[in-house]
Amino acid sequence: MQDDVRPDLWSAELEELLVRVGHRFGQVDLRRRMRDYVHGLLAPVGRKNSWQLAEQAGHRTPSGLQHLLSRACWDPDELRDDLQEYVAERLGDPTGVLIVDDTGFIKKGTASAGVQRQYSGTAGRTENCQIGVFAAYASHKGRALVDRELYLPKSWTSDTDRCAEARIPGKRAFATKGDLAKDMIRRALGSPLPVAWVTADSAYGQDQRLRRMLEEVGVGYVLAGPKSQHIHAMGRIDSAFSRAPDDAWERQSCGAGAKGPRVYDWAAARLPPIDDFDGPEPTHGRWVLARRSLAHPDEIAYYLAYAPTGITVTELVRVAGTRWAIEEAFQAAKNECGLDQYEVRRYPGWYRHITLAMLAQAFLAAMAAAAAQKEAAETVPARWSRSPWQKYGGSWQLATPQ
Repeated sequence: MQDDVRPDLWSAELEELLVRVGHRFGQVDLRRRMRDYVHGLLAPVGRKNSWQLAEQAGHRTPSGLQHLLSRACWDPDELRDDLQEYVAERLGDPTGVLIVDDTGFIKKGTASAGVQRQYSGTAGRTENCQIGVFAAYASHKGRALVDRELYLPKSWTSDTDRCAEARIPGKRAFATKGDLAKDMIRRALGSPLPVAWVTADSAYGQDQRLRRMLEEVGVGYVLAGPKSQHIHAMGRIDSAFSRAPDDAWERQSCGAGAKGPRVYDWAAARLPPIDDFDGPEPTHGRWVLARRSLAHPDEIAYYLAYAPTGITVTELVRVAGTRWAIEEAFQAAKNECGLDQYEVRRYPGWYRHITLAMLAQAFLAAMAAAAAQKEAAETVPARWSRSPWQKYGGSWQLATPQ
């Protein structure tokens, strides 16, 4: 990514970002440690823990960076708010999509806050791990992680001594992953991020309270649901689509993938009108969608949608496909910014490392967006001093270059 933008612009953008968030770190030495930590997260360091980041920064010991993550006085939630404002400025778009998903962090032992043997979608099996629930923002400009919450199983929230040892606040009660997702969505909707849509996998899409919350505030969604999802007046969603005629399926791409466009057969149906929260005339409607694999026609995914009237199926498909953007953000944050390479065990340290890694990943996303914009600008021939499209005698023609 550094190769796509001049080093001086890369450095200037990073400096601007670090100055922007510096007021969250009250003391000069703390600001320096924060800067060293973020620089290290962006550097080609083998494993981005406090020891190796300290060595990268030229520190004799990691104690300063460990203090930054543990006992220093700063609030990672305030830094998260700055991060969301930065992403809104660099990647914001009126059609932006907020994506919710969780990822696992495999750990040893039982001391790390929230750790237990639990299913990790990242590993694809049950592991001794922590689970973080995340929100990412995606637009045509790029994608970046913008919020995070550590999932605490009941085995933790019911054990006050264990929580105290991990420095988990006493007010932190048990919350499902869906509850954590709803909290992050509310924060995003109250932030500068321009959010038109929310999408997530079926673990979150089947939560009726989450869907209702979005409908009440008039935010569109395309949320995956299980095949057993019951639809009013239709029954099970898989049964309803099994009766769909052949011409109900249309081949469409839901976005670019690593191997080219992600092409599937899609079917969509509007549901009967619902009461609208904004006035007597409906402004939104509910939909159901199905996505069928070309290679394996028996593999069908299902979606519930809520969208403005007049929406096209192509737009619903686009939003559904945007869900993969959070996987790309996870990969970038883990591979390039050390999101999963921390060695902190206590609750405050997790939030501090994760938020700083998210800040580093957002910076890389902003630089990628700037590089793409620069490349697009350079594809426009410089010889045109005005728009080449001109109207002559009622028809459009290309004007002569100046």
